[in-house]
Amino acid sequence: MEKIYLDNAATTRVAPEVREIMNDVYDHHFGNPSSIHSVGQDAKRIVDDGRRLASFFVGCKPDEIIFTSGGSESDNLAIRGVVGAHQGKAIPHIITSATEHHAVLHTVEELEKEGKVTATYLRPDSEGVISPDQVKEAITPNTILVSIIYVNNETGVVLPIREIGLMLEKLDQKIYFHTDAVQAAEFFQIAPEYLKVDLLTFTAHKIHGPKGIGVLYAKKGTPLKHQITGGDQEFRLRAGTENVAAIAGLSKAIDLILHERGDSGNLGLEANLPELMTTNEAVRIMKLRDKLIEGTINSIPDSILNGSQIRRAPGIANISFMNAEGEAVILNLDFLGIQVSSGSACTSRSLDPSHVLSAMGIPPEKAHGSIRFSLSKETTEAEIDKVLEALPKIITKLRDMSPFN
Repeated sequence: MEKIYLDNAATTRVAPEVREIMNDVYDHHFGNPSSIHSVGQDAKRIVDDGRRLASFFVGCKPDEIIFTSGGSESDNLAIRGVVGAHQGKAIPHIITSATEHHAVLHTVEELEKEGKVTATYLRPDSEGVISPDQVKEAITPNTILVSIIYVNNETGVVLPIREIGLMLEKLDQKIYFHTDAVQAAEFFQIAPEYLKVDLLTFTAHKIHGPKGIGVLYAKKGTPLKHQITGGDQEFRLRAGTENVAAIAGLSKAIDLILHERGDSGNLGLEANLPELMTTNEAVRIMKLRDKLIEGTINSIPDSILNGSQIRRAPGIANISFMNAEGEAVILNLDFLGIQVSSGSACTSRSLDPSHVLSAMGIPPEKAHGSIRFSLSKETTEAEIDKVLEALPKIITKLRDMSPFN
């Protein structure tokens, strides 16, 4: 059975070019980058080249790029690193949102339980957006860090990171600003100077690279305490032998994105969503996403799009189906070879309604029937047509079985 994979916000398929270069590293460049012999130095060159390419991609200096094991570790290093380096006498205060990925949310909650920080969890409006004014109103004299997600991993809603950064930049009080840009790296402006951030995280496996390699951008001068001790790797901020093959894979994934941007005839910024880099591929995926949304809403009664329709990533649509259990929808679609999710893969085994949708004010009966469709550059129009053909039959069947119908 041919599979239609629409869970790219969880992970993307590794690009063939990425697999090829990683296999070459495993076969021919397997040395430890810390070794001084020629095989080790050969591996070190791959790491150094990868750092330079990542810095070009982000728009920063090479020594502001820290390689980690993924987005979760990058988020942890950013948040725990700033808190651990804090020298003030008062307990530091962190501002974040109630709709963060759990790599941020659970980290802040744990620090709060340990008595190391106090925290404010901002709730978005009904469209999933946090405003700069909300952040400003939450600031206290002890606030040292703001961490707001760039593109929400469940709804695809784009947060106004640049506007928040500009507001923070104007304050007399120095507050470090972190954004989880894991879902934003492929199609959005992530340059720190544009966003006005001190810390930014992204990971390879959301951009057709390998799992197990992430990036933390840390602006020079941002105080960070290491979280893993050992060797002197990553500027003494992240001990451990570098994952050379994964770094090479990340580099190739970035190279493919840069090539796509270079080939696009309409590369630029849109007025409604200026952060979006409207490459030819982004526009194509947006059209497929909109076809999926419109086709679903028009053909299935009581289906609701969750989150802003304008401030939305090109490839993510979160739709609730009243009187249809989300897990049952996923299993029925999977039986037909169509893979989707009910939200973050990190919480897929939880029976609780989505914390993101709940924070947006969506009641449990709607949240439990939510499905996240996430597209990629591999998604075709024919695949979307097949989903639109299968989905109404599944929802009708499940509603007929539902005691709430």
